[in-house]
Amino acid sequence: MSGDTKAIIGTIVGTGLVLGGLLSAQFAIVNTRIDDLRDDVAEVRADVRGLDTRLRTVEITLGKVGQRLATLERLHLPGPDPSE
Repeated sequence: MSGDTKAIIGTIVGTGLVLGGLLSAQFAIVNTRIDDLRDDVAEVRADVRGLDTRLRTVEITLGKVGQRLATLERLHLPGPDPSE
């Protein structure tokens, strides 16, 4: 094997190792970003669950207010005129 052949093979192998290292580093960065995104999505889900709970509480409270208002209307507002 000539010296030029050895140099070419060495260059190709070295370039392959460097590219493999860079690709591995990029995969690690992408995995880290995916993990961060998963954490962000989990936080958003928790926020939505909290909003759902608060909305359910408001709905129940408004239902109670509606019942009370209907009761007050029956007790305090005059009924329809019997002549009508």
